[in-house]
Amino acid sequence: MHGYELRKRLNLMLGWGRLLSFGSLYPALKRMVRDGLITETTVSTTPVTRRPRIVYEVTEEGRLEFKRLMSEAGPAAWEDDTFGIRFAFFSRTDMEIRLRVLEGRRTRLQERLDRVQNDLSRTQKEVDQYAAELQRHGVESVEREVRWLSDLIDAERERPPSAPLTPDGEQPRTI
Repeated sequence: MHGYELRKRLNLMLGWGRLLSFGSLYPALKRMVRDGLITETTVSTTPVTRRPRIVYEVTEEGRLEFKRLMSEAGPAAWEDDTFGIRFAFFSRTDMEIRLRVLEGRRTRLQERLDRVQNDLSRTQKEVDQYAAELQRHGVESVEREVRWLSDLIDAERERPPSAPLTPDGEQPRTI
């Protein structure tokens, strides 16, 4: 698909909290073309539009690299910057990897929550009501994500290994 459509689809997948800008998309596409992970084809346009469209397609090397990246389950997989993207593609990930990523994310958030709650008890007297309210909101958000992750982990353990969570309840297609 072309860059504009790709951006729309990725933004839809990633949700409102994480929007992909053209300023980060196009350099990433160029880098992937250079690395042989995708190809680009120029498509002629109608006289109404002046610029030709560039259509991108994943190569076999790109599919293999995607599979390799999705099989990694170390600390980078559960960090704030990468967890949402990885989660968006969980239907293409083995159950064992999904569980390790979910458990790692939950552990990381629980550690963060413990640290913040400890700091809050020491600084509560030093902040005004708005700063305290913002801190409370942050704690509640992390607690809510920890509960969500725990529910996902429980559901994942109850699911047959070949049946990841999919929105339509069907088996995911392989890449």
